[in-house]
Order: sequence, then C-alpha cells, then structure tokens
Amino acid sequence: MIYRFKSKAGADVIMLGPNGEQVIRILGREPAPQGLLALDQLGAISDSLQQAVADDEARFAKLQAEAEANGEPPPKREGVQLRQRVWPLVELIRHSLREKTDIIWSVQ
Repeated sequence: MIYRFKSKAGADVIMLGPNGEQVIRILGREPAPQGLLALDQLGAISDSLQQAVADDEARFAKLQAEAEANGEPPPKREGVQLRQRVWPLVELIRHSLREKTDIIWSVQ
C-alpha cells in the first residue's frame, strides 16, 4: 500500500503504508483510502507535523541523556527519522499555501 499526497502546487509526495498512516494520525485523522487536507487547515497541519518532529527529537534526546547518566553508550537512530520523512510533505504544504490550493491523499 502506498499513500500519495497530491497538490497542484508541487510534485506528489509518496509514502509507504505504515509511514503514510503514521503521518495521517499525526494530523489527527484516521487512515482512509482517500482524504483532503483543505487549504484553510494547511497552516495548522504544518504546525502539527513540526510539533511531532520536535516531540520525536525531544524523546530521543531524553533517551540519550538517560543512557549517558547511566554510563551506557548512547542509543543511535535507526532508519529514517520523522523529520526526514515529513519534510517533503511540509514543503508541499508550504507550496500549496503559497498557491492557495488543497492537498488530497489517496491509497494506491
């Protein structure tokens, strides 16, 4: 399953199923075969994504600090970070705001 986020303002953003579902849940929605990110909601949606990234980084920094305090080697990130995963969508949102257009998503 692939999630495709589309806007007239930029290139499509494609995410694999679990990652797309994670992002949609961050936006306060339930995963569905299709959906709309309306223009009037894009500012708040961008804020939600950026807050989720900040929270993710704070959690990881806390884990590193706890490991250091316990004299353990600090944990390392595995795979793609949330910041990297949502960046293309944040950019699409920015372009969509500038062009005053909605974003739709669909599952393929």
